[in-house]
Amino acid sequence: MYAELHCLSNFSFLRGASHPRELVEQAQRLGYSALAITDECSMAGSVRAYEAAKEQNFKLIIGSEFNTADDFHVVLLAPTQSAYAQICALITLGRRRAAKGAYQLTRADFESGLDLCLALWMPSSQPTLSHAAWFSERFANRCWLAVELHRNASDAKRLTDLRSLAAQIGLPLVATGDVHMHVRERRVLQDTITAIRHGCTLEDAGYRLFPNGERHLRNLADLQSLYPRDLLDETLRIAERCEFSLGSLQYRYPHELAPNGLNATEHLRNLVEIGVKERWPQGESAEIRKTIEAELALIAELKYEHFFLTVHDIVCYAKREAILCQGRGSAANSVVCYVLGITAADPTKIGLLFGRFLSKERDEPPDIDVDFEHERREEVIQYIYNKYGRERAAIAATVITYRTRSAIRDVGKTLGLPLDTVEQLAKMQTYWDDWQAFRDHLIEQGMQLDAGVIKRLCFLVRELQGFPRHLSQHVGGFVIADEPISQLVPIENAAMPERTIIQWDKNDLEALGLLKVDVLALGMLSALRRTFEFLKSVDAAPKCIVDIPDDDQPTYDMICNADTVGVFQIESRAQMSMLPRLRPRNYYDLVIEVAIIRPGPIQGGMVHPYLSNRRHPELVTYPSDALKAVLQRTLGIPIFQEQVMQIAIVAAGFTPGEADQLRRSMAAWQRSGSLHRFEQKLIDGMLERNYSREFAERIYKQIEGFAEYGFPESHSASFALLTYYSSYLKCHYPAAFFAAIVNSQPMGFYAPAQLLEAAKRQNVEVRPIDVLNSDWDCTLEFDADGKQSIRLGMRLIRGMQEQEAKRIVAARIARQFSSTDEVAHRAALSSRAIKSLALAGALRGLSEHRHLAVWNALGVERLPGMLAGHSAQESSLTLPKPTEWEEILTDYRQMGLSTGRHPLALLRTALKRNGVRARNELDAIADGRIVTVCGLITHIQHPQTANGVVFASLEDEFGINNVIIWPSVFAQYRRTLLQATLMAITGKLQNQEHVIHVIADKVEDYSSCIGLLERHSRDFR
Repeated sequence: MYAELHCLSNFSFLRGASHPRELVEQAQRLGYSALAITDECSMAGSVRAYEAAKEQNFKLIIGSEFNTADDFHVVLLAPTQSAYAQICALITLGRRRAAKGAYQLTRADFESGLDLCLALWMPSSQPTLSHAAWFSERFANRCWLAVELHRNASDAKRLTDLRSLAAQIGLPLVATGDVHMHVRERRVLQDTITAIRHGCTLEDAGYRLFPNGERHLRNLADLQSLYPRDLLDETLRIAERCEFSLGSLQYRYPHELAPNGLNATEHLRNLVEIGVKERWPQGESAEIRKTIEAELALIAELKYEHFFLTVHDIVCYAKREAILCQGRGSAANSVVCYVLGITAADPTKIGLLFGRFLSKERDEPPDIDVDFEHERREEVIQYIYNKYGRERAAIAATVITYRTRSAIRDVGKTLGLPLDTVEQLAKMQTYWDDWQAFRDHLIEQGMQLDAGVIKRLCFLVRELQGFPRHLSQHVGGFVIADEPISQLVPIENAAMPERTIIQWDKNDLEALGLLKVDVLALGMLSALRRTFEFLKSVDAAPKCIVDIPDDDQPTYDMICNADTVGVFQIESRAQMSMLPRLRPRNYYDLVIEVAIIRPGPIQGGMVHPYLSNRRHPELVTYPSDALKAVLQRTLGIPIFQEQVMQIAIVAAGFTPGEADQLRRSMAAWQRSGSLHRFEQKLIDGMLERNYSREFAERIYKQIEGFAEYGFPESHSASFALLTYYSSYLKCHYPAAFFAAIVNSQPMGFYAPAQLLEAAKRQNVEVRPIDVLNSDWDCTLEFDADGKQSIRLGMRLIRGMQEQEAKRIVAARIARQFSSTDEVAHRAALSSRAIKSLALAGALRGLSEHRHLAVWNALGVERLPGMLAGHSAQESSLTLPKPTEWEEILTDYRQMGLSTGRHPLALLRTALKRNGVRARNELDAIADGRIVTVCGLITHIQHPQTANGVVFASLEDEFGINNVIIWPSVFAQYRRTLLQATLMAITGKLQNQEHVIHVIADKVEDYSSCIGLLERHSRDFR
């Protein structure tokens, strides 16, 4: 019998060599009584260990290890929740003092505030009596001297010395293992991460490595052979004192949002009634009133009023500051969220399923996601910090883990491989490559897998994948509490200034039922706000979202034609392929369109049946009237998570809470494999209600498909609103829309080059950057007839800084420029900035041509005193004017785009001689013909649902050529596909229902035709 009281997981980053779950499961297998996870100044891995221990019915002790600058090494254990809070407060203190990833503590920090903790002192190699006395005094009657024996030659002497020291001061001894791995076999990985941590090779690591592999969870026989019985028994006595479990944490919502004289229930009721009058000025229906009362009653019963008030307060702040925001996710199933203004989609129009959002059986906080303009979300974040203080508000963490490329780089360096070889190996991996692909690439490079170093590289890269590297900040999950958060979980500094994060991620919070409000960033909201700002000076144009008319048919015509570059959610290649088939004609069609191109419906085999039923709605049948009510709006095919839940309720007899558990199992299927436990209950429930076995099994298969990634209807309903708004603005006000999107970069599927090419195809003139006219952002310019053109902004110039551009604009407002020297001096530009302007063609109004502008920029000098601002150049030089080809290539190098002709327009004559077709020729070519297309690589996609198929997008002067690449073809032409800038694809044309693809058979690299033009490809999984 033994309890391990000193154990590090891999959340002691680059120290521990095992996952928390591995440690817990191994401790149970070995027959331990308990295990303490004591990561260094951290609780980051504690929830993972708690979940594993809960599943195994195994005792987990929570603690943490600390090393101070003055050589004090101690482990603190939490016997109670109050002691746990003290440890979290100490971790927070040390972490907040230091930069991200570090901590700073001294012995003085242990002198107070830890009176409830148990302490294990790990003495140095030569401990002193004074140190022992100090430790014994500070932690009287709850401290031990830890004895850690690892089969070193000095173990016997070490034990004797520590017994003597303990006897002098009256300290009890206890056996601990300083565990860093769950099994001895992880020794080589532990050595490797140690070398990574120290930034050295394994060969140079020397004494930084442990001398042997004894720091693993050892079996009881080994422990009994090493430690005296009294030291092992003491571990059990300490474990008995540790009764605290993470499951007992009590979280309380912020209390101050209800005004004086009202409790939270009354205040929420008042806000809801105000919202009802705003949403339904003529009065709400009886059904809506019934729903509101039911929701409020459940909210009150579960005591979640403060949760809704907290989110409502954040949304109200954003609206006061004119920051566009919109709630989404399961909250869109709630009428209360709708009338509070948290969500914008009317849940009564999308098949309300409140149980998807909140249920008594689930008994945990609902999940509310609110998107804010991505450029102004920081204002919202700082509002939350200022309102609740750093002590009560922090952002959740995201655990950054090793993937193949990062593992190759770090392991390769520790093995001493040349840096260029390491980088070459890493770049061979795409973001979708699996482990076997890495082995195959090594063989392709002529590296023998059985060679010693390469064999170790392969083994270690595979072992390291999935290991946590560090904590980063979540995209927006905020934890807000009534008490200091550090009593629940430690807080540390984020990399960004003015940001603090907790040490748990989203899944950890859900496991413990803690409140998380998602304050998320959405680029399209920034783009919409910018578009409306442009349209303020345009008569009859919408000035805000509510001005956009419903059901605009020209907008839907544009969508059906898949003219959706830049449009929210339906701009990808897959969505563009679906649009001419599904042909959305109203809002709910967009709800389906947004959701159907997702792994869940695709894997569940729902896409083609839905399209078939859409073509022939008169042939759709339903197994029962109850299921017709569930499936009629999607023509008999379950497309949304909510429909799967409703099927379980009406056809299999599930309660709403059980249906939500089913949904959760779908979401966690890949991680936990727990979905199968619902299979028999679902099928039996359907059979009992007279559905056929074939139907029941088909429904379950579809549910398995949803487990790959089922999309909620409530989520899609919120997104579909933004899809329609962005489509309307693109259709009717393309200049404002595209200028706004370029100004809102980085965001979306397309780079500025593709966005501006799409604008040109809508007959929008795109004018070049010019210091005499351009601002930092792109702007609109109006012709005499009111036609809008886009003037590109200096933000697009590589190397240009916003403050430099703003100085140019300010100086120009005071007086227009007359020379390059004047621009440089009056705007106080660096030589780098003025050269960047010249190379980008932004000095075109001050020079005859770009070559001369660059020459003049290189000659700018800063003259002293009264000569400042005057030219110091020699007489003007005669330089040849650049050719059109030189102009375009320089544009692309400096800005990634050109306002001139597309590069392929200049190559078109030569391409025609080679039999290459332009994009605008493909519509008239019959399905099945062999064609060759050519273009700049804009995207490479490898969807998880595509069984290894890769999709590429090649842009020419007329549009995007969509290419399908089978796995065998990709393998054959891998290097070209991943490295070429310009390529030609030969293959069979697929021209069906106005959707055109080329199925690649041959790939050729044409990059030499465009010189040193860089590849700008946005690749997605």
